[in-house]
Amino acid sequence: MEPAPYIARRPKRADGRRNYDAVLTAARAAFDAHGSGASLEEIAAEAQVAIGTLYRHFPTRAALVEAATRDGLDALIAEAAELSGHADPLAALTRWTRSAVRHISTFRGLVGILSEAMYDEGTPSHAACAAMHQGAAELLTAAQEAGRVRPDLTPDELFDLLTAAAWIREHATSRPEAGPRVLELMLEGIAAGPAARS
Repeated sequence: MEPAPYIARRPKRADGRRNYDAVLTAARAAFDAHGSGASLEEIAAEAQVAIGTLYRHFPTRAALVEAATRDGLDALIAEAAELSGHADPLAALTRWTRSAVRHISTFRGLVGILSEAMYDEGTPSHAACAAMHQGAAELLTAAQEAGRVRPDLTPDELFDLLTAAAWIREHATSRPEAGPRVLELMLEGIAAGPAARS
């Protein structure tokens, strides 16, 4: 049996919490500016900690990325739960997919990391990605049962569409409207019949 992936947790001691928070703040800024390949040495320097301190809290780059994106993934999971049972299941699915594309393209390289984590139990983000996938699958099923989305679309295919739209949003930096526009076209493509597009 494979060991569980390491998930970074905020330390109990005050000095440990300060260092953890400083590294996480610096990492988020670095990932926003330089993508997932941002220098860990520069992140440590910006956080004013030794590189060994960074590795003590986040022993791998994947663990640091997971911690830096955890709040966003948790918010997507909570939003899917909140939208469950919505009076208009297509509107609920549409709202959630827009949120998902925004989050999974937060910084360059995140789309690939989360795509891998979705299917790799050995990655730190796997559990959150699996929960996000399940919430989206339930929204999709509700929209299909209401006759608002084509019945042959699978949850995995939905995530393929989201990943494609997020990748375009992540890379089309000179055309920020490209990702949302592609997503809208995809959503129109999965809707079931003219009534679903009104």
